[in-house]
Amino acid sequence: MIETVSEVPKRKLSFWQNLGPRLRRVGKLAVWLILAYVVVQTVIGPYWTKAARDSVLDQFQQQRKSRVIALIHRQETISLFGVPVSSYIDIEDSEAVLRAIRLTPPEQPIDMILHTPGGLVLAAEQIARALAEHKGKVTVFVPHYAMSGGTLIALAAEEIVMDANAVLGPVDPQIGDMPAASIVRVLNMKQVNRIKDETLMVADVAEKVRMQVGAFVAQLLLSRLPKDKAVSLAAVLTDGRWTHDFPITVELAHELGLPVSTDMPRIVYDLMDLFPQGAADRPSVLYVPLHRSPAARDGAPASTPASPTKSDPS
Repeated sequence: MIETVSEVPKRKLSFWQNLGPRLRRVGKLAVWLILAYVVVQTVIGPYWTKAARDSVLDQFQQQRKSRVIALIHRQETISLFGVPVSSYIDIEDSEAVLRAIRLTPPEQPIDMILHTPGGLVLAAEQIARALAEHKGKVTVFVPHYAMSGGTLIALAAEEIVMDANAVLGPVDPQIGDMPAASIVRVLNMKQVNRIKDETLMVADVAEKVRMQVGAFVAQLLLSRLPKDKAVSLAAVLTDGRWTHDFPITVELAHELGLPVSTDMPRIVYDLMDLFPQGAADRPSVLYVPLHRSPAARDGAPASTPASPTKSDPS
């Protein structure tokens, strides 16, 4: 069959007429594929990440023959909207950590990985007290920073393992966004009759908080320091001589008499890699069940993981 000259343009025109609908169908398919990928990542991604974190924690536990608890706070991004949310130590964190400690046999060592800006005094004190009362050795690992309430928790450990560039911080209490020590100093800078009643009441609370936190820190330190040194170090850390974000480096921690080393295991950094800044839907407290022989099950409490929780800064 031989096409006439007039039929060739018609065939080309038909091709271009059909191209538009084809491209639209391909475009719709691409949109649906992208949407499906986003949904899968949003729904299934967190489970993959949690499985990877649990695997690293379990590996660390097997290496150290210990209970490993991670208390890690990052700035998170909610869902697909990119809203940043800062996290810190709160009561939900203390509840989860206390349950992990309670499910740990008394003689079993506890290794705690801390990465936090701090948080509620009550929550941090609950965790620190529980660690201090645990019979097995308690080691705290600080790969980057453990400020404020994080330092308070670290003081309960027999050994603090820090990265060479990691920092701790003062544990002077804060009232709202103001240092308690600075509020108290107002009383010495102005005549009482020139100070508002509200300020006087806040200063009264600030003085009580300073005394309470100082006494608690001294009590923690008494387990390994003479009384005079424990009281002196507690005063240094709580009296407000430094700003609240003052970095206590490894060198300064040594000078203060804290039991610090820099033998940070590589696996701790591997765990931190699984907590990228801005990751969404991330729990703060993680631990996995202990692996025990059948003979040991009768003598130790059952090890069932608690549901991880969230957190927020002092």
